[in-house]
Formats: sequence, structure tokens, C-alpha cells
Amino acid sequence: MTGILIVGAGTVGSSVARALDQEGYDITIIDQSEAALNLMSQNLDIRTILGDASDPLLLEEVNPDNVDMVLAVTDNDATNILVCQLMHRLGLEPNLIARVRNMEFHKRKSEFFGTDEKQIPIHSIISPAQLVTDEIIRLINLPGALQVVEFAHGKIQLAAMRAEHGGKLVGHKIRELSDHMPNDDVRVAAIYRSGQPIIPKGETVIHPGDEVFFIANPENLTSMMQELRTIDRSVGKRVTLVGAGNIGMRLAEGLESFDLRVKLIEYDRVRAEQAAMMLDNTIVIHGNATDQYLMTRENMETMEVFCSVTNDDSVNILSAMMAKWLGAKRTMALINNSSYVEMLESTQRCIDIVISPNQNTISRLLSYIRSGSTVEVHSLRRGVAEAIETIAVGEKHHSNVVGRRIEELNLPQGAVVGAILRDDEVLIAHHDVEIQTDDH
Repeated sequence: MTGILIVGAGTVGSSVARALDQEGYDITIIDQSEAALNLMSQNLDIRTILGDASDPLLLEEVNPDNVDMVLAVTDNDATNILVCQLMHRLGLEPNLIARVRNMEFHKRKSEFFGTDEKQIPIHSIISPAQLVTDEIIRLINLPGALQVVEFAHGKIQLAAMRAEHGGKLVGHKIRELSDHMPNDDVRVAAIYRSGQPIIPKGETVIHPGDEVFFIANPENLTSMMQELRTIDRSVGKRVTLVGAGNIGMRLAEGLESFDLRVKLIEYDRVRAEQAAMMLDNTIVIHGNATDQYLMTRENMETMEVFCSVTNDDSVNILSAMMAKWLGAKRTMALINNSSYVEMLESTQRCIDIVISPNQNTISRLLSYIRSGSTVEVHSLRRGVAEAIETIAVGEKHHSNVVGRRIEELNLPQGAVVGAILRDDEVLIAHHDVEIQTDDH
């Protein structure tokens, strides 16, 4: 049984522990909050240790023979890095993975981290800011999408969209998709209707309001989106960002490379001045994004995308709600509090998309933990479902997968195969496709 030490019982640590406990991992979790540990031990079959994980004496309580991987995921970068260093110095040689928010560590990753005696012996560092930045840029570049995740180094994408009146496929059976898009290979992978999952079949009818997950290569995504709703080609051209912190600055820098008109609102004058000096093609505005006068003056009704990414959940929620009320077509808000995430996503009236840094981090951690044949893991709909990229291994006569057609696979209930990457060729997983060794 694989032993995993989790340092930090916050939202990320507890969520990863819950996911892994269901899969039979041997989990030990360390935290300074007795209440958090008691809550976890009541619901999960795990070992808990109360105390400061940066204390070497405390770490010595962990049996090295039972630890295969360390996940240091507290809210403190220094603690996460120190824990990994101590585990290495104590002679433990598991995979050491740390959540690190300071972007300087990521920019100079090869300098700070590695196997050299002068480097920090961390095998992988996870940047919540970079994960969020990448997600938001994908969403801005795919107007109307609720979620976009990549597999096979971007060769395959899975996107979610809410079906609306006006979409060519809305009100029709899925099997009619091949008539609408005869030259484009796309697969509807899942449907959520009123919060309940539906395994799509050829006779399944797409209803307005359905949340449809589909898989395609990037070139076919826009065509598929037109099947589900009317696409406004101007969407995404005018973007307003709020917050010139790590995420806001990385977003602005990333969006400058596209044909977009970007504004950045920052409350702190010094930070706003610094942002104006660092950004080339972004209009930086010093002001309060919850001020109705400022938002009206900046013509929110002309904005195709409004995205608030400050460190304050309340500012992000209020500013996004105000932008929507003033006429912004699409609003996004960065939310750290998981309770707020569930509440806002269940209403979907004032904020179109809620971005959760914790959920992105959890998905990346699961990708590392399920190493071996697993390449990528993405959490869908706040962890209700997962999209996984895995490698088919084995020989035809000794495998339950290799050498079999999709329709012959004995998949778990609710699981579907969406697409296959064979060498560099993307194959949509129709029922008669035969899986070969090394297929993704």
C-alpha cells in the first residue's frame, strides 16, 4: 500500500486526503489544528499527528518505511519548503512535492530545486497562481466555456458549456451531431442536467440549460460550441481585470500577446504605478472595483469579460456582481473559500464562472500521486467528476484493455473513454476503435 504524508489539513490537504482515502492509500496528515484533525479522523481512515511539521522531532514520529510521498500543502511557502528539506535530511527518500506560491521560486526553479547538494531537494513544486492564470486564459480564449482542460500537451481539450436556445444541437438527439459536423470529430463525454449526471447516448436529447462536456482537438472546439449556443464573435475582445497581484499581473502579461483590449484596476496606488510601468499594452486604473461610479465610468456594459482576481474573496464577489449588473457579458471571480464556491456556482446568476485555486491545486496533486500510467488528472464540477489521461500498457493476450474495442471494455459505472492519442494522431473514441499499447 502506498504511504502518503500530507502536511497541512486545510482545504487542499483535506480534499486530497478524502480523494485518496477512497482509493486505499495509507495516509498520515500533520497539522497544528486539533479541530481540523479530529474532523478528518472522524470521517476518514487516516492517521493524524498534531503539531508543527517544521519540528524535526515531530517528523521523526513518521515511520520512513511507510512513506512513499510527501505533500507539503500548508498556506506557508517557507513551511512547505522546510518540511521537504527536513524529510530529506532525516534520510527519508520519498517523492517530495510542495505547494509554493512565490513566483520567484518558479521563475528560478532549476536554480533552487534539484539533486545538487546546494539545491533544495524537492521533486515538484506546484504554483496555484500559474494554474489559475492558465485556466483563465483558456476560458477567455474560448467564449462561453465554463471549463477548459487540456490533455496530451494540448492536442486534446475537454470543454464544458451550458446549452442555450439557438444552438444547432439543442432540442435534438446527439446522433445528429455527425450530420451537422461531418468533417469534425467530436465526442460528447458527459451531460449534467439539474445537477445530475447523464451518460450521453446517441438518442439523448440536449436540453436548454444542460451542462455539456465534450472532447475534441482544439481546432474543432468553436464549431462544437456553435452546436450548443449562439456565439458572439466579439466576446473576449474587451477584458477588465481587477487586482495587480501575482495572478492579475501574470494574466495581464499573458493576455497582451493576444488581440485584446485589456484594462487592469488596482486599489493600491503604489502597486498600480508599478503595474503601469511593467505592462506594455494594458491600461492600468487606480481605483476601487466595488465603486459604482468608477465601474460606470469605465463602461462595464462594453466589457465582454470581467475577471476579479484580488486576494479578497468579498472584493472579487462584489465587483463581479456589480460588473454583471452594469452589463458586462461574462464575469469571473477568484474564490478561495470553498463554501463560497459551492454557493455561487449553484446560483450562476450574478457570476458566470467561479475560479477555485484550491481545486486546480488538488487536480495537479492527484496527477503526481497517481503516477505511473496516469499522466493528467482534472477535477470537474468541484470534484464531482474527474477527467483522466492514462497510458494503455501491457500485451493483447494479458490485458483487459489493450487489443479490445471500446465497446468491449468493462468500464466502471459512469466512466467513458472520450479520446485516444496514438503517436501524434488524435482519435475520438467511437465504439469500434481498438486500443493499442501506449495509447493515451
